[in-house]
Amino acid sequence: MKRSVYRYVISCLIFISTAFVLFPQVPFHRGVNLTGWFQAGSPEQIQFTRYTHKDFENIKSLGCDVIRLPINLHAMTNGAPDYIPHPLFLQFLDSAVTWSEELQIHLIIDNHTFDPSASTDPNIGNILDKVWKNMARHYKNRSHYIYYEILNEPHGISDGTWNQIQQNAINAIRTEDTVHYIIVGPANWNSYNNLANLPVYTDKKLIYTFHFYDPFVFTHQGATWVDPSMEPLAGVPFPYDAARMPACPQSLKGSWIESALNAYPSEGNVEKVKQLIDIAVAFKNNRQVPVYCGEFGVYIPNSPPDDRVFWYQTVRSYLEEKGIPWTIWDYHGGFGIFNKNSAGLFEHDVNLPLINALGLTPPTQTPFILQPDTTTIPIYTDYIGHGIEGTSWNTTGFISFYASSFPRFGSYCLDWYSPSQYNYLAFDFVPDKDLSQLLARRFVVDFWFMSNKTDAVFDIRFLDTKTEDPSDHPWRMRYTINQQVVPFDGHWHHVKIPLGWFTEQGSWDNNQWYNPVGAFDWTRIDRFELVAEHASLPGVFLTFDNILVTDSLATTNTESKTDAMDFRIVPNPAGTFVRIFFYETHEENITIKIYSLNGNLIREWNVYPNSGINYIPWDLTDQSNKKVPQGIYLCSLVSATDSKTERIIVLP
Repeated sequence: MKRSVYRYVISCLIFISTAFVLFPQVPFHRGVNLTGWFQAGSPEQIQFTRYTHKDFENIKSLGCDVIRLPINLHAMTNGAPDYIPHPLFLQFLDSAVTWSEELQIHLIIDNHTFDPSASTDPNIGNILDKVWKNMARHYKNRSHYIYYEILNEPHGISDGTWNQIQQNAINAIRTEDTVHYIIVGPANWNSYNNLANLPVYTDKKLIYTFHFYDPFVFTHQGATWVDPSMEPLAGVPFPYDAARMPACPQSLKGSWIESALNAYPSEGNVEKVKQLIDIAVAFKNNRQVPVYCGEFGVYIPNSPPDDRVFWYQTVRSYLEEKGIPWTIWDYHGGFGIFNKNSAGLFEHDVNLPLINALGLTPPTQTPFILQPDTTTIPIYTDYIGHGIEGTSWNTTGFISFYASSFPRFGSYCLDWYSPSQYNYLAFDFVPDKDLSQLLARRFVVDFWFMSNKTDAVFDIRFLDTKTEDPSDHPWRMRYTINQQVVPFDGHWHHVKIPLGWFTEQGSWDNNQWYNPVGAFDWTRIDRFELVAEHASLPGVFLTFDNILVTDSLATTNTESKTDAMDFRIVPNPAGTFVRIFFYETHEENITIKIYSLNGNLIREWNVYPNSGINYIPWDLTDQSNKKVPQGIYLCSLVSATDSKTERIIVLP
């Protein structure tokens, strides 16, 4: 009898062990979504210095072993037909990959090409297959810490259509990379309700993801991107508490939000949250596949802080109880781990109750005390300076933080092309700056500048911080840059504007203008801006390099450099026309030729340019004035002393 029992126990252990081997587990456990970094409109707009190796170290110190990195991936390529990743994008992403590998942090390359207001295109597979084949080719030899997530939150598309698109993308990746794990998810916003509608994919290195934001009227109260906007909804408690439950705002009466609020007594509780997570748990157990929660979180502005913390503790602990790894949405940002309205500094602003609720390791915190700046502040030197966030309002033209054609120093300069009136480039100081001592010591705004248009004019300005005083506003100090200050002649010029020369302009606040009252505060500077204040600047390039606030006697911005012939093509890709800009230091004959990829001459110009920036327009026609077909063309510039070639992508 004892021998039979012994054999039975051994058989059970063997069965359990075998089942465990056949049921692979997710190799990571807990982490964050690092948002707002690679979610730019193009590689030239990525603010790479927003995060550094130190930030990855900080995240790991919390006890995290995974980072999900949302990327506007399709915009990081050259577009149709090949969707080849831009070298600048790969340069940046390679650095993040290397940091992850060095620190042994798992990194999910999340294709976050995502518009919540537009349904997923049923033809998106044509893009996904090419994008992921190219990405897999590039990363196939990197470590096991790298993962591919095919597409974030497909929605407005049927399960059957999406499932086949996802299968095709898996196949495309596997033509290049059979090693790395792929993260797949269901339609309907990666809903747990749609996990069961996924097919039984045969690939053995898949991780299945879902997102969790229930109850939605709690987690998204205050969200403006929801239809209808939930901005007026505030104070919804979790769990449901009749005494604290707000009335439905008038603007949301008759909407699905009112219905959700009416149902909240039965929906807004811990038991319901666990019941919904159990749907994902059942899928995990029934399919015997690894499952991971890629997003969960509560929007900060209108949610009660203690209730928010309790919700995180509830969801996190239950996910872990059921063996489901997770990454919260997000790190910085509206759902992040930092205190409301703070600068988001790791040493000073972490929300410790939230960190404890997540079961993470709380970092030591100290009060932040703003000290006056006493040394040079690099605003832009190849990259935006540390502790500065680049923001902009640009309705026309384009911005490139990494223009490589004509840098005065280093590898890049900053290009701003064809802005409309009141468009601006802003450099937001995080935290704010106290420039009072620099003002007293006669520091200057020091930069190199060139432009191709002699009648252009723009402002540089500082904005101070709006306080809680209702009579206060974000006051402006400005200085106007025009031909009287610096030549706009297509050559680099060194500009120094003392802080004491800036004059108070007033403030635009609460949708109205406030005249200056002498209230500008140099001890609380929020940002520095370049702004097309006076008029729109169609066809104008404003090019900057080495923007500093520095001592007026500093020599760091006077390094010499020999200019060479170079050029850029705008726009590229092109639909109806391009302008071929070129910079020439010698007045000599230049030949510009457009070739097809098979070497046929399409168009040719012979020009004798002025020294500086010049351009010629091309209407995308050949020598016979016939429109050229969609495709890739080569543009060659040749002089007696130099030659350059660039690609032009012509769209349909």
